[in-house]
Amino acid sequence: MDKLSVSIITFNEERNIERCLVSIEGIADEIIVVDSFSTDNTNIICEKYNVIFSTNTFEGYIEQKNHALKRCSNRFVLSLDADEALSEELKSAILQEKEKGFENGYSFNRLTNYCGSWIRHSGWYPDVKLRLIDKEKGFWSGLNPHDKFEFFEKTKIKHLAGDLFHYSYHSIEDHHKQVEYFTTIGAKSYFDKGRKAGLLLLWFSPVAKFIRDYFFNLGFLDGKAGWLVCTISAGATYKKYHKLRRLKKGLEI
Repeated sequence: MDKLSVSIITFNEERNIERCLVSIEGIADEIIVVDSFSTDNTNIICEKYNVIFSTNTFEGYIEQKNHALKRCSNRFVLSLDADEALSEELKSAILQEKEKGFENGYSFNRLTNYCGSWIRHSGWYPDVKLRLIDKEKGFWSGLNPHDKFEFFEKTKIKHLAGDLFHYSYHSIEDHHKQVEYFTTIGAKSYFDKGRKAGLLLLWFSPVAKFIRDYFFNLGFLDGKAGWLVCTISAGATYKKYHKLRRLKKGLEI
């Protein structure tokens, strides 16, 4: 049976971290938590579990996940966010692969809980994530704040049954705060890459995103929560490009 490391990056996650840690009991041989100097009880909660806890200055999600990956002593790593937890079906599927012997990488669907409602449409589901990987075959890449695992060469990925539960926002205010935070990071990442944001992109992209998510991705079936998800997400698209335009003009965001 292969051994499995679980890597988690944290910052002020006292609300979420215990749920995450409980969900991996029985499959994790090593738990690596890399914390960005939390000021709440994240560390104290982690002490209740068999966690290797360390701190590291946060320079970006991709950079922090690669740092955590390097700290894992086992070849196969399950990378989780603190606000995520394994469903019993997914946990069982991972355990079956572990008993057979892991190969390459594994993806699974992520199901998001938004203010108490599970979002099964709106462009938020199935939200396939590659999170169980052979760390010797790739690295975390992407464009902050959106990370993705990239293999050095073409690699066969197996999709597992079950959902990765994502407890994203506990209130609409949380969502708006995250939008401000992520759109700032996203705009700066685009700016560093030399991306442009013309007026057509600024105005057309949010409208296109809303139409796609609410109508084509059936967001209306998620009820009031779907309306909120689709409208705020469309607004986030506008904010990101608006902030990018300000950066291009040498203005603060």
